Amino acid sequence: MKIKIWLIAFLMTAFLNQSCSDFLKEELVSDVSSASYYTTPQGFEDAVNATYSWMKQFFPIEIGFTMTVFGTDTYTNGADGSWKMYNFYNGDLNPINGFARELWQNFYRGINQANATINRSGAIQIDQKLKDTRLAEVRFLRALYYFTLTTTYGDLHLSLEETEGVEITANRTPQSEIYKQAIIPDLEFAIANLPNSQNNYGRATKPAAEFLLGKVLLTRSYKSFAESGDAARAEALLSNVINNYNFKLLSDFAALWEIANERNSEVVFAIQNSKSQVDEGIDVQGHRGHLYFLMEYDILPGMTRDIANGRPWKRFRPTPFLLSLWNRDIDSRYDKTFKHAWLANTAGNIPKWSADEAAKGFVDASLVGKPKFAVGDTAVYIPGPGKDNLWPADRQARTRYIVYTTDEYDERRFPSLNKWIDATRPDRQKEQGQRDFVLMRLADAHLLRAEARLKLGNTQGAAEDINLIRRRGAQPGKAADMEISAAQVTLDFILDERARELVGEGHRWWDLVRTGKLVERVRLHNAQAAPNIQDFHVLRPIPQSQIDRTLGGYPQNPGYN
Repeated sequence: MKIKIWLIAFLMTAFLNQSCSDFLKEELVSDVSSASYYTTPQGFEDAVNATYSWMKQFFPIEIGFTMTVFGTDTYTNGADGSWKMYNFYNGDLNPINGFARELWQNFYRGINQANATINRSGAIQIDQKLKDTRLAEVRFLRALYYFTLTTTYGDLHLSLEETEGVEITANRTPQSEIYKQAIIPDLEFAIANLPNSQNNYGRATKPAAEFLLGKVLLTRSYKSFAESGDAARAEALLSNVINNYNFKLLSDFAALWEIANERNSEVVFAIQNSKSQVDEGIDVQGHRGHLYFLMEYDILPGMTRDIANGRPWKRFRPTPFLLSLWNRDIDSRYDKTFKHAWLANTAGNIPKWSADEAAKGFVDASLVGKPKFAVGDTAVYIPGPGKDNLWPADRQARTRYIVYTTDEYDERRFPSLNKWIDATRPDRQKEQGQRDFVLMRLADAHLLRAEARLKLGNTQGAAEDINLIRRRGAQPGKAADMEISAAQVTLDFILDERARELVGEGHRWWDLVRTGKLVERVRLHNAQAAPNIQDFHVLRPIPQSQIDRTLGGYPQNPGYN
């Protein structure tokens, strides 16, 4: 490609534990010749580890959340942020857009890192089984990078050879060929050579490769170049992940988001973060999801910004459609996904009862001039969808603390996602968090298999997968009420269920693109995005930098010229 080779990747990190030695460590290699060092046994290990680092340039930070969560049927914009074009689908979503450029450049750097590692491995004298395992990891990562790029941009440059120096020519290879020549062969090699598990937590494994290939084939099954058997093979691969290893659904959906419980039986593959490296600034990225989904609580009476409640950047606001998806009488997942109450943490701005409120009978006159509540009491409460009828205006007026009902939501006040809250940060301003970013988990495998089974006409099998997830999320004693019949299984129902289970986890834009539902659902359920979204928005613009630096130019995606 045009991109100058980056054989030495940034120092990235691994797992949350400060002293644990059994996780993947991505070491910085500097002041050496990569041409000679990468052909040594230690250099080969470092080259493999460095290939992982490029994932962290997208998935757990603002670019990844913006390009996968924003501008869908589930999330629209909050008050702040510079990337609202991904929700508005306006003229600012164009070839010079920074995020569209960064994803393209960084994942091609990851691909070139993989190519260099593979191409320089031939003469390395190490145990062949270990070499095959490490090469399988690299090919798994190269497949992940190419799959992400093709799903985002469509047809694009394909190279399986290392680029050295500056290259000014580039091809535009059809997606069908990228699947055939790169993504699928890489994952088949990975499945054949990866172990079921690895001593270093965070390395690619056979079930992770099976999961990814299952998703790849399911994605291709919707495309014009689909091959016979894609959905059936996807179903079989996802069944392997579900049935043939030791993965298990946690009994409590809320336990998935306990920061001390990240290594749990539901995780198939996750990007690791280390608390020590995040806190010390060695890892400049970390997990930043805790910043983006929070309302502006810190200016409200009785509240100031603190570590426990997070630093609210107010990027992403749930759509009314998203908030309508849970039947809270039987489904516990809304209550375990969103924050409801904020406890007063400062006495300086607690409001006092007024004479006017006493005159209206809201409070005894003896309390006039006294604080309405104390530090540690509820200061703000959001009852959430379906509970507004419990909070009529008269009751709200008499209540000591602030209550926001659905009709009062705006770009600063809205239900806040609590999946990514990180109360372990060393101070309230810290932007990097220590959470892992889960790319693949067992519940997702079940829902993807349900999708494949629906395509195969096996609605009963699809219902069984969906019901397993729904029963886990049920309110106590309501598991039977959560079950659906085979006749209720439709693609729209599966997409709704994916929203209920996986909201905010970085899947939604690609889910809607994969299934051909993006434009339809955005027009129906995202009022701010609906006026501008067009059919061509199922692909992002090819970066202008790619076009400018390619001899003879480079073709742009339709609609962005």
